[in-house]
Amino acid sequence: MFHPLPIYVGLRYVRARSTRFFVSFITWASLVGVCVGVAALIVILSVMNGFESELRDRLLSLSSPVRITALPSYRPLPATAGGSDAAQPDWPQLARLARATPGVTGAAPYAEVQALAVHGAEMVPVILRGIDPNAPDTVAELGHAVAQGRLADLTAKSGRAIVGEVIAERLGLSPGDSLTLLVPTLAADGTPAPKLRELRVAGVFEVGLQDHDATLIFADLADVRSLGPEGTVSEGLRVRVRDVLAAPDVAAALRAQLPRTLEVSDWTRDNANYFRAIRIEKTMMSLILLLIVAVAAFNIVAMLVMVVTDKRTDIAIMRTFGAAPRRVMGIFITQGLVIGWLGVALGAALGLLLALHVDSIVPFLERTFRFQIMDSDVYYITAIPSEVHWNNVAIIALAALLLTALATIYPAIRAARTAPAEALRYE
Repeated sequence: MFHPLPIYVGLRYVRARSTRFFVSFITWASLVGVCVGVAALIVILSVMNGFESELRDRLLSLSSPVRITALPSYRPLPATAGGSDAAQPDWPQLARLARATPGVTGAAPYAEVQALAVHGAEMVPVILRGIDPNAPDTVAELGHAVAQGRLADLTAKSGRAIVGEVIAERLGLSPGDSLTLLVPTLAADGTPAPKLRELRVAGVFEVGLQDHDATLIFADLADVRSLGPEGTVSEGLRVRVRDVLAAPDVAAALRAQLPRTLEVSDWTRDNANYFRAIRIEKTMMSLILLLIVAVAAFNIVAMLVMVVTDKRTDIAIMRTFGAAPRRVMGIFITQGLVIGWLGVALGAALGLLLALHVDSIVPFLERTFRFQIMDSDVYYITAIPSEVHWNNVAIIALAALLLTALATIYPAIRAARTAPAEALRYE
């Protein structure tokens, strides 16, 4: 049966001002420790969520959430090696099928070939990607990233290309310059026969990701297809989805409809290493920062043990007047929970306040102390992003509440075992 005595006395002990100085100091240290630990966890995880979202957006800026390609064993061989076009998939028909799949917002064909880009004495390995510059999906993906030139300049048989910003910097390219591509092909007898192709730089794009800016060159789809025989140039469909987080489900739905000669992959598989590393970092960072809360919980244990020792006479008197051991336990559990949970509440409020205003706090600190946290000469991402996930906040708060609740058990049991006669012997 519920009894208000433990809660009333526990709250009185929390508010008492006659407690010894050291006990009061440990009490405030415990509260501040829990507060700082919870706030740090919320802020750090929110910042890491922000970086994860920023990285995902940059990866998907030029990489479609879902791709459909022909399996290597089913790709047609080069015509010089005796191949034919019989096995070539019907990409327009497949695009119509993909667009009819729930969750898909668009599909566009593409072609890719690996090559060496040469300008002067410099050369870099690149991926030449053929696109349809007039397709709405292409404009949505690449249009915002073109820093110099226009996407509309990529017309069929024009020999024009848009290069990544890092490629342009390494090769010293600017719009209007010529660029030579060395494309690997096979001769009729199967020996390597590299093919040279001259392109005119029509523009430069930048998405702020090394994987794209340093490797991709865009040209018209027809120009890329004409670079080599079938089998040299890989083709496929780039599929856009309504929700990128649902891309695996959309890929599974497409895989069930398409022939087994086609391979369907999504961005979570293509970039699995990136996000696996981020998940590991978030997990380890959470465990490390949770140690701050654990240390504060140990402080609560120490504080309550000292309070129990200080209140032995009060405990003995309450036991003499008939207070059950469980009610004595309730007094000190209440005192510890109030301190711990108050720290959790203050920490959650402080953490949310900082996490929701990182975009204002960081520039203020940079202006005040005259330093830049994310130097643009070193990092692609120069602003610290933050994205609060409320499920993370709930998990952090519950974990902190559980730790502080566990910290009250031993002192409360020790108080309940106090023998009244022993405690009052010298009083």
